[in-house]
Amino acid sequence: MRLGVLDVGSNTVHLLIVDAHPGARPIPQSSHKSVLRLMRYLTPDGSISDEGVAVILESIGAAAAIARESGLDELLSMATSAIREATNGPEVLALVEERTGIALQVLSGDDEAKLTFLAVRRWYGWSAGEMLLLDIGGGSLEIAAGGDEYPDVAISLPLGAGRSTVGFLHDDPPTAAQQEALRLHAREVLAAALPAFAEEPDAHHVVGSSKTIRSLARLAGSVADGIGGTERSLLRRSQLDDWIPRLARIPAEARPALPGITADRTFQIVAGGIVLSEAMAAFRVRELDVSPWALREGIILRYLDRLG
Repeated sequence: MRLGVLDVGSNTVHLLIVDAHPGARPIPQSSHKSVLRLMRYLTPDGSISDEGVAVILESIGAAAAIARESGLDELLSMATSAIREATNGPEVLALVEERTGIALQVLSGDDEAKLTFLAVRRWYGWSAGEMLLLDIGGGSLEIAAGGDEYPDVAISLPLGAGRSTVGFLHDDPPTAAQQEALRLHAREVLAAALPAFAEEPDAHHVVGSSKTIRSLARLAGSVADGIGGTERSLLRRSQLDDWIPRLARIPAEARPALPGITADRTFQIVAGGIVLSEAMAAFRVRELDVSPWALREGIILRYLDRLG
């Protein structure tokens, strides 16, 4: 089968096309991405501005045209926190369907966490044992834990890299005071979430996923031998904390010169690093593995499981 996943997130509209069938690993064929940075278009009442809606329609329209030309057997379309939480979200969804023919499924934060956990579990396998997952998107931070394919505990916190940038890091580069304010805020939000995980066993394996974490790992992390000739990407909290102050001193426009920092993440990478550092500290994580699979792969795997 040729499947497409259209992911309308807070930062990008991303169309991933794969060849797959039940019981097989999805093989990527192409990837198409448009930068949104929807947090720029939120108005004081929590709605997406007319300019933001126009950007959404243009980006989804372009992705829909590619999907139509790609001979897909199925297109799985989803929207996450930015549209989910916008006060005019239902109107935006209706307009998207009217103009582009794409009916977006809105995922809850918990569903994001569960599906990402499924993808990570399939990547690392049962030998990973009890897993803890940290996933940083543009609008939210997902945390999940458990020993099965779906987590025992899955939560979503309003600590996404884009949201945190807009809310706290107002200057470019951000001031030390702004960075500290974000750290304190993240610490408080995470402290309130910790009791949900109190009954969970200690994790045998801690995993980070999302483009933000992959970017930070390429910048500050290291690699180790994996299974089957692949490399494991690892990120230690000490490495991350060493890089965050240096990264924060560099203007956003200059950061793409660094390894792993792409233009679509350059404005929010400092906030993502701060949130990840605080999440690792809250859960007493010294090092995590960085998963190449995340939410989009989870959507594909769940679809294939249902076919099976």
